[in-house]
Amino acid sequence: MARVFLDSSRRRRRRWPLIGLLAVVLGGGAAAAYLGFFQKPGNVSHPGAEFTAGVTPPKPKAAVDTFKWPIYGYTKQRTRYLNASVRPPYKELWEFSAGQLIEVQPILVDGVLYFSPNDGSVFALRAKDGQRLWYQKVGDLNASAPAYDHGRIFVVTMSGNVTALRAKDGQRLWGRGLSAPSESSPIVVDGLVCFGSQDGTVYGLRVSDGSTAWTYHAGGSVKGGLAYDNGNLYFGDYSGDVTAIRASDGSRVWSTGTNGRAFQQSGQFYSTPAVANGRVYLGNTDGFVYSFTERDGQLAWRHGTGAYVYSSPAVGPGPNGTPTVFIGGYDRTFYAFDAQSGNVLWAYPAPGRISGAPTLIGNIVYFADLDTKTTTGVDVGTGHQVFSFNAGIFNPVISDGRRIYLTGFGREFAFEPQSGSSQELKPPTKLAFQNNL
Repeated sequence: MARVFLDSSRRRRRRWPLIGLLAVVLGGGAAAAYLGFFQKPGNVSHPGAEFTAGVTPPKPKAAVDTFKWPIYGYTKQRTRYLNASVRPPYKELWEFSAGQLIEVQPILVDGVLYFSPNDGSVFALRAKDGQRLWYQKVGDLNASAPAYDHGRIFVVTMSGNVTALRAKDGQRLWGRGLSAPSESSPIVVDGLVCFGSQDGTVYGLRVSDGSTAWTYHAGGSVKGGLAYDNGNLYFGDYSGDVTAIRASDGSRVWSTGTNGRAFQQSGQFYSTPAVANGRVYLGNTDGFVYSFTERDGQLAWRHGTGAYVYSSPAVGPGPNGTPTVFIGGYDRTFYAFDAQSGNVLWAYPAPGRISGAPTLIGNIVYFADLDTKTTTGVDVGTGHQVFSFNAGIFNPVISDGRRIYLTGFGREFAFEPQSGSSQELKPPTKLAFQNNL
């Protein structure tokens, strides 16, 4: 019988010697000025900041083998939201073991899953049965997802290179070295493959041959992916800035600090942004989740969590259809924030620290945690758990509207909704990768 999965109900900052400093500045309004500048900032909400009502994307077509989830985050806006009615209880279809940690979930194109484990390899699996179609080695270390465009797969690595592969057979089309390692999942916009790197260089490379169209130099490492909307690319960096640049030439449109500086320190953005509702959303290691206006970078809101927020957000309809930002943190809490105001709609006590990104499939949002290595599904309307599976660590789930594909520590799984509890389920197909295959 197959396994059936049913519904189920600081790091601390170094602080300056406050007593000595206060002794210097005490007197008149000096102490108040000091505290106003140095004390840790609180939550901010400017719901009147530019905000546009979201448009619910259409449901995917029934032809599952022509569906495309072409980049990390699904859309170029990286919202991680698929308008589909697939939901538990599930039956497991197959399991594939890659033998290495898979930090970032696959992409899915025309019935084929593409993913890259930590060892710098790239796999292509047939989605319906998990059979391996091809395997290619492109580096020695990887922590990002591939991107697909017009029959090509693009992979950047922590080995400091970028490679283009032919999607149908994995044949290497071109490759080039980078100035630094990269774990920024690439995006393809108007014939350019775009991503950041650890020395702060953001690249726009021509998909045809990998030649440089433009570069932009940020103030710190750019480890997250770039999100795209209305001609601009958006990203955060390790200097604590969020920046918008033109996708056509890499010129800066705006750049803003986090406004979350404590003791003259700024948090770092590891989070890949999501762009929706005329806003840019992302988390920061200073413990805040941020929302900036897409047009000019005005701070719309920030909300504290009490611990690092490495996670990237998912954005879509929440309780009663309210535009909602879903994100988790190291405080072992998974949040649903009102996308306009930043108010907490509900908070779910997660079983462990959350580092990876959630995915919103219909009215269920899925996330994984570092401590129990479990994937959890929560109903967006109630904040109650409806799914749990004992695999998953970073970025756990994608879907084609018929099935979900779940990423465990070093394994990929496929599930489909169980049509009837009385039907006899066939055991899942278990597949293992071997280098000599």
